[in-house]
Amino acid sequence: MDKWDNTAIGTRIKNLRKNKGYTQQELADIIGKSLRTLQKYETGEIEVSIAVVNQLAKELDTTPTFILGYDTEIEPIRTLADVMNYLFHIEQVEGLEFSIDVKRPPRNSEWTCALTFKGKNVNAELNQDMCLFLEDWGSQRDSLRTYDSTQSDYREWKERTLAYYSPTEVKQKETEDLSEEERRQKRIEYLNSIKPE
Repeated sequence: MDKWDNTAIGTRIKNLRKNKGYTQQELADIIGKSLRTLQKYETGEIEVSIAVVNQLAKELDTTPTFILGYDTEIEPIRTLADVMNYLFHIEQVEGLEFSIDVKRPPRNSEWTCALTFKGKNVNAELNQDMCLFLEDWGSQRDSLRTYDSTQSDYREWKERTLAYYSPTEVKQKETEDLSEEERRQKRIEYLNSIKPE
């Protein structure tokens, strides 16, 4: 978790522990760590693993994302344009590639649209993580929809997932402003690349 401020994380753990009325030794015992390890967490000397962050969050009645200092709040989504704008932002993430698949009548009985991430795309190193996340999300949503799990379970899963992926930084793709001639040349190269042999 090299992007996190270990000192700030330690301060949050310390404050949460004190709010719960635990001594350092008591909390160390609860999470199965030595007193010295907990002290190093609280001073920021050592990094706290995601597994321990999840355990601390549960014991200290908070969320993993709060301990890490990850802000889960986003601008309020007020319009459909806001949703579409988020999709435009996804398009700019380097390491993610997706296709937009549309099926509609009369060729199909249903009208469906999907963003498709190919998990084995070697040119998009984040696609595998996205596929794993979407698979897990689908399972969690189905479990909630069929009353196999609770809203609380679902919220906990979301928090753990966000905490797990929060250290994974992404970069924005460089936009390519091409001249008309460059665009034509790239179009020809593209068409030649998809011609059947």
